[in-house]
Amino acid sequence: MDRRRELFDDLVRAETRIYNAVGERLRVEHGIVTSQFELLRYLGAHADARVADMATVFAAGIGAVSKGVDRLEARGWAARVPNPADRRSSLVRLTASGTALVAAAQRTFDEELERLIAPSLTEEQVDAVAGALGAVRRALEDARIGLPIG
Repeated sequence: MDRRRELFDDLVRAETRIYNAVGERLRVEHGIVTSQFELLRYLGAHADARVADMATVFAAGIGAVSKGVDRLEARGWAARVPNPADRRSSLVRLTASGTALVAAAQRTFDEELERLIAPSLTEEQVDAVAGALGAVRRALEDARIGLPIG
């Protein structure tokens, strides 16, 4: 049981440090924070996304994601458009400037991950850790565990 506690501590602390380091580099080089990059990157891969879908993917509240999208819209990186399938919701898509920003920031993101992770893990270890964490994530998502309430 103690190994699971160690896993939790190491996982959370490593994630926080990586997230903060990546965020600092993105802020300095592109004027965005990690949470903005994650939303932008998601929109780049999922054209015409719904806020509710994004909230599920990021295990965040719909209100928080909606405010994040509001901030992207205010900067001209994303736009909401009417949802033709449901007049009560809108779809979110990247603008041309948002697409350009994602492309530039993705290179920075990849470089920073390489800088932070490569000295500690071999490619085989990265594959093993990614596989293990992916399995845990899928199990939690399938069981709808860890979603915000409300």
